[in-house]
Amino acid sequence: MLINADFSVRATVTPDQYVWVASPQPGVERMMLDRIGGEKGRATSIVRYAPHSYFPTHEHSGGEEIFVLSGIFSEADQHFAGGWYLRNPPGSSHQPYSDEGAVIFVKLRQMQPDEKYPVRINTQDPAYWRHKDGREICVLFSDAHEHVSLQCIKANDTLFSSQINGAEILVLEGELRVDGEWFPTGSWLRLPMTKHPNIIAGNRGVRIYLKLDNLASFSVRC
Repeated sequence: MLINADFSVRATVTPDQYVWVASPQPGVERMMLDRIGGEKGRATSIVRYAPHSYFPTHEHSGGEEIFVLSGIFSEADQHFAGGWYLRNPPGSSHQPYSDEGAVIFVKLRQMQPDEKYPVRINTQDPAYWRHKDGREICVLFSDAHEHVSLQCIKANDTLFSSQINGAEILVLEGELRVDGEWFPTGSWLRLPMTKHPNIIAGNRGVRIYLKLDNLASFSVRC
């Protein structure tokens, strides 16, 4: 399966384009944003758990990155409300479930093989946030390959001021304007390497999930 699989071009999905697809587990649905391969392929999705739904215990050979958008997402006896960020490194396993229902943003099989340690960050905790370059930033993960953060951009401010090697954005609150096109809360954008992309926060500001990495070097591997 190939969905938005050409990483050399811009890919976008807005909430009015959401199509929920049933997963192999009853009560768990996915909105596929990009995908290369089958059920165990490289994938980026928004996943919706109905109350009392779950996945059986399974391993993530290429790792798993999760941002909880709403509800309560659980692993074993740990429960993560909206705003929690999780990284489960390659080779880890879990049995995810939700008793009350949850919506999560998920990236599968996109970590480096040498990533060893789980990450758990409650982005609702002010201690994780820093003021830098006129904006509020919560760093979630950073290494030589990728930089992941939440950022609060003030009204009408420009997101980037220089060339990027590739970026992925999920609009969490507010809206972004990209070359005159508006992207509201729930929109997802993946940008290839580009110079001075014209991305501006809306009139009330915007809060985004932002991943910066080198998409130019990515090649399709099924």
